[in-house]
Amino acid sequence: MARIVTFSLLMLTMLQAEAALPQQAELDLATARRLLDAAPCTAALAALDHGGNPILIQRDTTVGPHNADAARRKAYTALSTGTATRQLAEKARQNPEAANLTTLPELLLLGGGVPLYEGKVLVGALGVAGAGGAAQDEQCALEAARALNLTTMR
Repeated sequence: MARIVTFSLLMLTMLQAEAALPQQAELDLATARRLLDAAPCTAALAALDHGGNPILIQRDTTVGPHNADAARRKAYTALSTGTATRQLAEKARQNPEAANLTTLPELLLLGGGVPLYEGKVLVGALGVAGAGGAAQDEQCALEAARALNLTTMR
């Protein structure tokens, strides 16, 4: 009987510990698939979770293979900074201190990367490359995010 009570108390303690952990909204594979399907462009696209891990990367065969990595790096840049990559590129051109961001190997300061927020919570990022230029890449990413009711600014 004492073992049953001890086991029950242990299980209750474990359940209470789990309940105390914060719940984080995040981009999952199904949502990433819907996001990439909603993109209205022919390009390479990369969806990352809130930890910067690639969930889904796809490249249309009509764009060069380098665009898959560019899309991932744009998404990573937007996620890491919480800012669209086009805005970061503009800051880097105008501010010598921000220009140092170009020295970090994983960051890519070209338009086409956007952070993805559900409410005020950063849930992931989307990167687009090869849609015809930075402006077109960014427009494609913004439209895909809008289609899923995700915002790209806090």
